[in-house]
Amino acid sequence: DRAALARYGMTVGQLADAIDVAFNGEVVSQVLEEGRSYDLVVRFPPELRANAEAISGGMFDTPTGQKVQLSQLATITVARGPNTISRENVQRKIVVQANVAGRDLGSTVADIQRVVAERVTLPAGYHVVYGGQFESQSDATRVLGALSLLSIAAIFLILYAEFRSTRTAALVMANLPLALIGGVAAVLLTGGVVSIASLVGFVTLFGIATRNGILLVAHYRQLLAEGAPFREAVVRGSLERLSPILMTALTAGLALIPLAVGGGEPGNELQTPMAIVILGGLLSATALNMLVLPALYWLFGERRVLPRDQRSGAHAAIVATVV
Repeated sequence: DRAALARYGMTVGQLADAIDVAFNGEVVSQVLEEGRSYDLVVRFPPELRANAEAISGGMFDTPTGQKVQLSQLATITVARGPNTISRENVQRKIVVQANVAGRDLGSTVADIQRVVAERVTLPAGYHVVYGGQFESQSDATRVLGALSLLSIAAIFLILYAEFRSTRTAALVMANLPLALIGGVAAVLLTGGVVSIASLVGFVTLFGIATRNGILLVAHYRQLLAEGAPFREAVVRGSLERLSPILMTALTAGLALIPLAVGGGEPGNELQTPMAIVILGGLLSATALNMLVLPALYWLFGERRVLPRDQRSGAHAAIVATVV
């Protein structure tokens, strides 16, 4: 009762502090007894805290020195309420917790969001935030997506610095979708769950696919620089690089099989999804690389390549001319 509080010169905060001391107690000193110290707590006796009627009769001191019953300052009612009030960013919050078993976290939260949107009507000013591991996973996914774009850009710049050709760098980068095809297919065949570990596997495939493309394109350019006809360079280069590409893919795949067959065993939550994605990408990148990249280079590749020493000399001449 704010009007009653004003008459006695009290504020809501002062009354709340007095009630807290009266019912929860406050340590005002310590008592030493038999060599041990005990807290001296001041609060109402049990009979004044037994029920609503007793609580209403509790006497409180006012700033003017008067003693007033609590019933003259506030209305006492019995009602249900939270025993604690949690806050975040100055806003009240209620945490509803649950564990997920037998299915992935992402699809579980998606189902919860759908059901809440269909069946729950929130009052004005209320909103639902999905946190915990799901929030951490969402943040990590966004960061990983940004880093993936940066890695693709860095790969392209490195390829351009090596080949001095935007067209050649783009042809090597055309291998990336070939690896992603197998990775996506592997995810779909094993349940269609995309986790942080599987996303790391996709990023790893960028390097694997780029390596295969570099092996082919670099050999094509070497043969062209040695004077081989364009057709012979593409056919011969593909045949000569077939064995190294297959061997590297086979050894990498064999090393990943123990990780991929771990399944849902405890402790395999990270390595199994990542290994499955990489294995699928290895399979598709290796199989399609020897078909797609030679065809793309036949259509769009450079048909004449200078030897490295002549390219260096030409580059130096251009720089000297500009200077």
